[in-house]
Amino acid sequence: MKQGEIWFVEFTGIGHEYRGKRPAIIIQADKQIKIVNIITVMPFTSQNKKHADDIFIPKSSVNNLLYDSFVKVHEIQTFDIDNRFIKKIGELEVEFVDKIKEYLKRHFGI
Repeated sequence: MKQGEIWFVEFTGIGHEYRGKRPAIIIQADKQIKIVNIITVMPFTSQNKKHADDIFIPKSSVNNLLYDSFVKVHEIQTFDIDNRFIKKIGELEVEFVDKIKEYLKRHFGI
């Protein structure tokens, strides 16, 4: 597993959090993935209920998404590496990973 990979992940949210199996992008740094048993992700949705910060991702043969989608950048979640990750789907193109990194700087004020 590494930053930028897209995996099917089991979300078991409550309230306004996402639930069910859905694609998610690993946003955690590779260095951190190697030393902890949890992985931080952002989910995708194909629903066009775009928040101003959500990042549009067109489907491609690299990311293997079934539909044009949005990364739900406000839905950052961390899961156990052994229990929630079902299958690797693809990898997000570098230009979109860079957009996520820029968003994270705003989100955390760094």
